[in-house]
Amino acid sequence: MNGPVRRVSVGVFAGFFALLLAVTWIQVIRADSLRADPRNSRPALSERGKERGLIVAIDGTVLAQSVPNPEDERSFVRQYPEGEPFAHVVGYNSFLVGSSGLENAYADQLRSRRDLTISDLVSVILGRDLRPESLELTIHSALQRAAYQGLNGLKGGIVALDPRTGAVLVSVSSPSYDPNSLLGGDAAVVWESLLADPNGPLLDRATREIYPPGSTFKTVVTAAALDTATAVPETIFPDPEEFQLPGSTATISNAGGGVCNNGESITLLLAFIVSCNTTFADLSVQVGAEDVGISAEGMGFNTDIPFPWTVPEAVYPIDLLAADPAALAQSGIGERDVRAAPLHMALVAASVANDGMTPTPYLVNRIFDADGNTVETFQPGVLSQAMDPATAAILNDMMQQVVSDGTGQGAAISGYAVAGKTGTSMGRDGFPNPWFIGFAPAEDPTIAIAVFFEGGEELGEDVSGGGVAAPLAGDLMELWLEGSP
Repeated sequence: MNGPVRRVSVGVFAGFFALLLAVTWIQVIRADSLRADPRNSRPALSERGKERGLIVAIDGTVLAQSVPNPEDERSFVRQYPEGEPFAHVVGYNSFLVGSSGLENAYADQLRSRRDLTISDLVSVILGRDLRPESLELTIHSALQRAAYQGLNGLKGGIVALDPRTGAVLVSVSSPSYDPNSLLGGDAAVVWESLLADPNGPLLDRATREIYPPGSTFKTVVTAAALDTATAVPETIFPDPEEFQLPGSTATISNAGGGVCNNGESITLLLAFIVSCNTTFADLSVQVGAEDVGISAEGMGFNTDIPFPWTVPEAVYPIDLLAADPAALAQSGIGERDVRAAPLHMALVAASVANDGMTPTPYLVNRIFDADGNTVETFQPGVLSQAMDPATAAILNDMMQQVVSDGTGQGAAISGYAVAGKTGTSMGRDGFPNPWFIGFAPAEDPTIAIAVFFEGGEELGEDVSGGGVAAPLAGDLMELWLEGSP
């Protein structure tokens, strides 16, 4: 064989070999990931009518199930018995509009493997069970329903965690939608109407939308001040009506105007209890962007939070604020460029409740097979050491006094010590966003919570975190404490 022919032959064989490798890679190795890609509509079509695994709350409440189709016993119909309160967490699996939530994140585990794909044939050869697996969540159904009802159809989100483990007890967003409405033949029409709804029922305001956290962020600033010994609860600050922003003609004033104490001086403790803006603008500048940022990042800001779906990062722009003292002062009260979702602020509360350790949040307690046997269990983890345990103990006491004597009295629960911090941030179109974060019982916390309402005409103009969010948080924590083991 002469040289040119040999080179052509080698090239042809190399091409066939590369093609064989590519086909093997795509159809065997990457088959599951390509099938789960949300841009791929074929799996939804191929799975139409096939059985999917259960999704149940930790108390056994069925949140998603496949039942025999009465019109065709060989196929199944997906159902979401609990509907709207669980829609953003559980999601939907629709052959017309795709999938979301846990239905999408755990699509590979939930689907039946009786598709006769190459990867499924390999599973048969290896003796694997082709029946769908099921999910047991960490969500408590009664608490989830109560949280959804408490939002009363208003825009908002609530996340509650077990601060000891990071288990998500509640993750609810309002307004919501009925995922069952996306399963029928008119799913596309329903989908378009949901997209066009100005109230944004498809938005997950608990975990996927970020907002200014307002004065709840003063918890982070206080942690940084205590950790760096910049201040202690007894440290005395001036008590002006306005704080002059460094390098600017603008000022920061207190809620309602006026001074926070006597117009002369105020301690850090009292400033925290009454949520004094001028003190925390001053304190933020004293601590500095880098040290506040260290505390913020320890509690989940500027960090990818492990979760079944992508959670937008909570924002504390350290470099920007370090170069702009006026912006740094504004950030000290949770405004300007600071942003967080209720999930992030629940982690802030959990960090204080858990002796300074920020738990890793998780939604799925275990995966089990068609016979009920556990396939995989999810273990608690630690996201970071956010603050010194001594700092957490001091903050715990300060937050208790917010509820007993300050702006968070609406969250008080008879017979229990509750710790918390209120916030009211500037929202869209000038409407205030009420916030509350807290935990209980303060001496041995089993629940940490963040309650958020998105401001708007329905909520009104004269609202605050203490008046709107704190009472709902108190009701939910009381329900948990009275019903928990």
